[in-house]
Amino acid sequence: MTTALSAVPATDALLGVYKRPPMEFVRGAGVELFDADGKAYLDFVAGIAVNALGYGDEGLERAMREAIEASLVHVSNLYRSAPGERLAERLVERTFADRVFFCNSGAEANEGAFKIARRWGRAMGGAAKHEIISLRGAFHGRLFGTLAATDRPAYRAPFRPLAGGISIMERDIEELEASLNSETVAAVIAEPVQGEGGVRVLEHEFLLALRELTRSRGIALILDEIQCGYGRTGTFLAHEQAGIVPDLLTVAKPMAGGLPMGAILTTKEIADPMQPGDHGTTFGGGPFLSHVALHVLERLSDPALLAHVKSNGAWMRKALQKMASARPAKIRAVRGLGYMWGIDITEPAKDVVARSLDAGLLVCSAGEHTLRLLPPLVMSRKDLERGLGILATAIG
Repeated sequence: MTTALSAVPATDALLGVYKRPPMEFVRGAGVELFDADGKAYLDFVAGIAVNALGYGDEGLERAMREAIEASLVHVSNLYRSAPGERLAERLVERTFADRVFFCNSGAEANEGAFKIARRWGRAMGGAAKHEIISLRGAFHGRLFGTLAATDRPAYRAPFRPLAGGISIMERDIEELEASLNSETVAAVIAEPVQGEGGVRVLEHEFLLALRELTRSRGIALILDEIQCGYGRTGTFLAHEQAGIVPDLLTVAKPMAGGLPMGAILTTKEIADPMQPGDHGTTFGGGPFLSHVALHVLERLSDPALLAHVKSNGAWMRKALQKMASARPAKIRAVRGLGYMWGIDITEPAKDVVARSLDAGLLVCSAGEHTLRLLPPLVMSRKDLERGLGILATAIG
């Protein structure tokens, strides 16, 4: 199904909120993208953790064809749709959740989770119980509610005043113990692995203590697994490794194989206060997307794939630590797990991103001095090794 497109000149018609390199991608195959001149690029970005199955995947393309042939594309959420109901049932079977709400993106999923948590908080403690707390280093989106919960001053400053009742606190359990007020705080939101915040893995001990603290004070715990979920860390959901159960969880990026989809998963207790009309979406969970997403769910929760990610992730840890040991003046730290890694470097990350691009490797940044690696989950160790070799040369 993947076919080459003709290159077109850059346009001024798009809103100028991205600084894009000049080449244009016209085709993908396996774990590589190809530009209009035929140059191949090994992909360590995967559409920012979206293209978990790479490019031209036969199973994914078959699911898309089946969705076209067997399903309506759209009917809206005014009416029932079997693929969406089956997908929700499968997610409930696979996770802690009792209820699922589908939407179109990660930021939208987090906005909806905030609303659900506030609705529950009001039901439990009245109007005063409405505050949402996020953690230092967080990135939860660029909409008004999620932007207020995102710890990136440059993203926030042009759009003040931000949404009220949302605060950022340190990733410190003692400070949280001293500050979380059960009468005013509805929820705490955390990423088990902070992606945009520098690929910082929250320690299992911290997550366990946070879960116990929120539970003991009647505060909902929201886990944002928009980037780190769906197999990227070597388990289907990252929090499984800490042995905790949240009250709400958000997912998105790889959920529908590159098509726009997100979801909020929650328990019955948290969901029960929500009534018809409290929230909605026009496109979320439509039959075409849900049919494709069912295929992706089965693929990315497959124990064999998860074992592949875990094993190669352990290999990447050793390889990246070796790379860092050989370059102490250039690499300050390596963090991550599975197929999600951050590398702190002394020079601006954008310079290494540019040199890697010239050499045929796609990497992205997670801050001014952090490189971020997010390969497709199907990438082989041979291709991982090839990519790290290119990256080592680009770092110097």
